[in-house]
Amino acid sequence: MLKRSVSFFILPLILLAGCSLPVQSGSVNDQGEWVPDRSIEIIAPAAAGGGWDTTARMLARTVVEEKITDESFGVVNKPGGGGAVAWSYIHKRNDPHNIFVSSPPLHFVYLNGQSPYGYEDFTPIANLIADYGAFAVREDAKWDTLDELFADMREDPESVTVVGVSSPGSMDHIQFMMFADKAGVDITKIRYVSDQDGGGMTSVLNGSVDVISTGVMDAADQARAGKMKILGITAPERIEGDEFLETLPTAKEQGIDAEFIVWRGMFGPPDMTEEQLDYYEQAFQKVSESEAFAEVRDMYGWDEQFMNSEEFQVFLDEQYVELEKILKDLGFIDE
Repeated sequence: MLKRSVSFFILPLILLAGCSLPVQSGSVNDQGEWVPDRSIEIIAPAAAGGGWDTTARMLARTVVEEKITDESFGVVNKPGGGGAVAWSYIHKRNDPHNIFVSSPPLHFVYLNGQSPYGYEDFTPIANLIADYGAFAVREDAKWDTLDELFADMREDPESVTVVGVSSPGSMDHIQFMMFADKAGVDITKIRYVSDQDGGGMTSVLNGSVDVISTGVMDAADQARAGKMKILGITAPERIEGDEFLETLPTAKEQGIDAEFIVWRGMFGPPDMTEEQLDYYEQAFQKVSESEAFAEVRDMYGWDEQFMNSEEFQVFLDEQYVELEKILKDLGFIDE
């Protein structure tokens, strides 16, 4: 039985999340299609400029510019609690006009007891894109492959220091642990440093730490400049569409049977009807298939990975089980 406790610091923020427009449900026309009562509000659960915000704004822009729906889509930022404030807002309102973009932190924040709401408390609508992690070292580091790195770590896990932006128990940390675990490293002894001020790259470059666990594009910027080398990425296959990214080896091709997809998808409130879900599924599939959104993916180095609601639900169930296990192994949550 999973034992969790909600952190007290988040409760005041959650209480502030309820002030909003009156709840409306829309209507169903003669063709059995849901018709919204007002414009659609996409919630980005963070401040402007991050991955959630960018995804939400590019999605809303594509909907409007491609005239995919009759209704306008706008973006509202609701930062706080690693996403918990926005999730509380959506859950409390339970309004089909309010949807939100999310990614693996929806799992992590819940599993670590920092929010009462996880993916099962909402309606998965569709996944749109896939992004990936990367493990990189300084250009003159002695390792050229993940296999070489993990060989040393199997002998002495504490001899290598790993840095990431995420706090312990969150994305940068856990993605590295998942791959190290599959490679036979004792993950309970790995030294991980959280640098939430964004100085992780500098720490690797000046030799303070050995490895950075980060996003592919962040690592690629340094590798293109000849300052770092990427030992492996978390994608199931090599990334296509960019000459440099195509050269980056996956962990799987190095014999490590693991992958980690940094998905970004759309969720709605808990009590959506079939008609409401169909409205969004169809709209987001058109977005995903449009040339305009393909250009957005190319711009940000995202992979296309559309999943409808049913497919997305299955994927989320599987990833949740995997993440719960690794967090238990590391002692972040009780059995």
